[in-house]
Amino acid sequence: MDRFNAMRIFTRIVELESFSKAAEDLQIPPATATYTIKQLEARLGVRLLQRTTRHVSTTLDGQAYYQRCVRILADVEETEAGFGNSGVAPRGKLRVDLQGTLSRHYVLPRLKEFFARYPDIELEIGMGDRLVDLVRDGIDCVLRVGELRDSSMVGRRVASLQQVTCASAAYFKQHGVPLTLDDLHTQGHRAVNFFSSATGKMFPFDFIVDGEERSIHLPGSVSVGSAEAYAACCANDLGLVQMPRYHVEQELRSGAFVEVLAQWRPRPMPVSVLYPHQRQLSPRVRVFVDWLSDVMTAAS
Repeated sequence: MDRFNAMRIFTRIVELESFSKAAEDLQIPPATATYTIKQLEARLGVRLLQRTTRHVSTTLDGQAYYQRCVRILADVEETEAGFGNSGVAPRGKLRVDLQGTLSRHYVLPRLKEFFARYPDIELEIGMGDRLVDLVRDGIDCVLRVGELRDSSMVGRRVASLQQVTCASAAYFKQHGVPLTLDDLHTQGHRAVNFFSSATGKMFPFDFIVDGEERSIHLPGSVSVGSAEAYAACCANDLGLVQMPRYHVEQELRSGAFVEVLAQWRPRPMPVSVLYPHQRQLSPRVRVFVDWLSDVMTAAS
């Protein structure tokens, strides 16, 4: 039995909780995955996986073996990559999930540079704001905007984005321009409100007043859960928005949008790359994260 290959098959079954999904991911016949695990369990003399019609989970021995396999596979890849001077460059497929608007503005236009540097890496890119299970979904790293909350991931901050409060020029012509935070209520201003698509939480407008953060909730006729919809509603004169400047830079320069309350701008929004602990040694992940960091640092 190829022990290294057996470990790879076993870890993917554990992460995807499915023999068939792991086989599809590794591009092998399902029967091969089943036979490999049977042989592996027979050689080790323990049961590694518990199987039901809908679910695959690890036994206690299986979980312990999985943790060791993850470290061994990472060490092997790290060791091979350590001989870079011999001409061996990072290679293989890298699955990443990028925040949509951020990637379209900054990452995708510069991908040619990455491939020129690492021609043997194949990228599989998903884009969105949804929460992903990096291990179960087989994702190597994600690019996300906002404060980090998942302590099970390794996080690396790569940029801080200036935020602005703005609305369309037509909206201000109708409702007036707020010069103070109190004007937001006294002038009867309305907002395009933004909520988390994952938790449903509605986000207030944040401002920094004398070094302290002040949150303000404004009424509105529409709430959205995506950056594209947020900007589109603003463009259609539905109210104030608060978002990273890069997303509305063109509209601000043209005068279609107008920034207000700039002296009380909210804190810059952090941008981070997250990846699972067990993948932190992967050469493919390392070079992509380093490149992504350079791209976002230049942008912020």
